[in-house]
Amino acid sequence: MSRHLEMRDVLKTIVASARELLDAQYAALGVPDDHGGFAQFVVDGVSDAQWKAIGPLPRQHGVLAAMLHEARPERLADVRKDPRFEGWPDAHPDLVDFLGLPIRDGDEIIGALFLANKLRPAEGHPPCPEPQGSCGFTQEDEELLALLAQHAAIALTNARLYERSRELTIAEERSRLAHELHDAVSQKLFSLRLTAQAAAALVDRDPARAKDELHQVAALAAEATDELRAAVVELRPAALDEDGLIATLRTQIQVLDRAHTARVTFTGTGYRALPAAQEEAVLRVAQEALHNALRHADAERVDVSVARRGQGAVLRVSDDGAGFDPAAVGRAGRHLGLVSMRDRASGVGGTLTVESAPGKGTTIEMEVPGG
Repeated sequence: MSRHLEMRDVLKTIVASARELLDAQYAALGVPDDHGGFAQFVVDGVSDAQWKAIGPLPRQHGVLAAMLHEARPERLADVRKDPRFEGWPDAHPDLVDFLGLPIRDGDEIIGALFLANKLRPAEGHPPCPEPQGSCGFTQEDEELLALLAQHAAIALTNARLYERSRELTIAEERSRLAHELHDAVSQKLFSLRLTAQAAAALVDRDPARAKDELHQVAALAAEATDELRAAVVELRPAALDEDGLIATLRTQIQVLDRAHTARVTFTGTGYRALPAAQEEAVLRVAQEALHNALRHADAERVDVSVARRGQGAVLRVSDDGAGFDPAAVGRAGRHLGLVSMRDRASGVGGTLTVESAPGKGTTIEMEVPGG
């Protein structure tokens, strides 16, 4: 559970672990929202088709509500006979014996973990038809689930902190992009307006100069368009879940190659998928390094590569631009976002190295260890 940072990954791992550990046919975990429902609800033992047929996420009622609001374990021989039972949708599997436990972070209940239909290993794991005899969850099962819930609470808390920090990071990036737009695009648009006004004033008395000014208007408009395209690429959410890191990087670099005069290339060799948090960190470091090379280094060529290294991967971004003195890292680090890139790398267990010299270009390499 502690290997994952993404909330959805953590939930799936907890549910699968609980079901396997306690030998149950079904397991589920719900994270409550503030409106009587669940912000997230993950199940194990139910097929995708079954889950789709069941319909909307459950509300906080019946036994689920008892676990969330009364904060105590629930171990039932037959959940259907409990006075709090309120039924379930037609496509819902038939649950009999039931074990549920709230997941707590101090006094706050951050989730509800429950299992249903204890299996009998000696008979090849068929569900118990009756909640009698050796079937059904035991006190030992409840104690084991309580131990798992303690670990789950730590994992869920870490995942929530990670998501909040990522939200702050996204807000910081949007603020940075807003400054970029103000500093670059708005200045070009201001220059474009003044040049257009000059052309209008010259069109009658000096057509040749007016023509030159209009050529400058076209050039400024093209530069503003390039700036906007590059900003849009950074603002657009990366489709890592759908396309993966390699395809996402390749698409963004193709756009940058078209939008800038510099030649921007990409290669991906031997790469295998990384945990979601690591892929996002690699993507963001690549974007920051590309931003530096294209906006500040005056590079004519930028080469980006992602390759497998052991169980992990290594990102390399090299440019032939102006370069800088790494010894002046205090000033250059803030200007080029090196501190942010190092934080991203260390945040996922990786390392970042920077090689540069005035007039010699820059190479940024980030290595992550993999899952």
